[in-house]
Amino acid sequence: MKIIGVIPARYNSSRFPGKPLADISGKPMIWWVHDQLKRIEELSEVFVATDDLRIQEVCENYGIKTIMTSDQHKTHLDRLYEVSTKIDADFYINVNGDEPLIEPEAIRRILPVAIDPNSTYVSNLMTELKNPLEAVDFSKIKIATDVYGYGLYLARSPIPYPKGTYDFYFKKFVGVQCFTKSALEFCYAAPRGPLEAAEDIDEFRFLENGQKIKFIEANVMTLSVDTPKDLEKVREIIKNRVESVVLE
Repeated sequence: MKIIGVIPARYNSSRFPGKPLADISGKPMIWWVHDQLKRIEELSEVFVATDDLRIQEVCENYGIKTIMTSDQHKTHLDRLYEVSTKIDADFYINVNGDEPLIEPEAIRRILPVAIDPNSTYVSNLMTELKNPLEAVDFSKIKIATDVYGYGLYLARSPIPYPKGTYDFYFKKFVGVQCFTKSALEFCYAAPRGPLEAAEDIDEFRFLENGQKIKFIEANVMTLSVDTPKDLEKVREIIKNRVESVVLE
């Protein structure tokens, strides 16, 4: 069984241009994400999928394999699909390039177990939302699932609304995913629906077109870098990690 890791990375982010190359303790953010993926022995290879020569050059300077993809892709899922047409594998593990705090143990939670590689399989990590401010942060995607862990709805606003009970906790999307080739082909061919357009959440491409997404809970420390303020928090956390390793 061949499983590869893919880190989509584009330069022209509307909210944070150049984000993958942002400096964190002397190295670009994309390096930190790649370093975590490289620690997972189950992955045959790890690639950064980009459309920008600046990102490609920096990656090559650090010995990171890259795949150049089209600059016309509207979503990271489209970019992953292009990767699947160039690199054959049974499963594609996506880790967003703005997740520098994600740890190998968390990523391993998404690795497929007893899954048919010919099926249209999609899974995604989620974790408990511990910071109450994230509940109203539209950049943090909240998730509601059924009792089997399959996604019912994704939202940028807090869900569910606590009218009947406070005995629950919000769950948020973590940018770590697993796809079969068939799933990526389905996503690329399926039409963009009204919920995807309204919420601007790519994964609705599956839900609105009758496919399931399995959400796997993981107790992870994650902070996706969506804004320069997020970057400052991440820099401090990684700085403390590096200093603690040096002291040991």
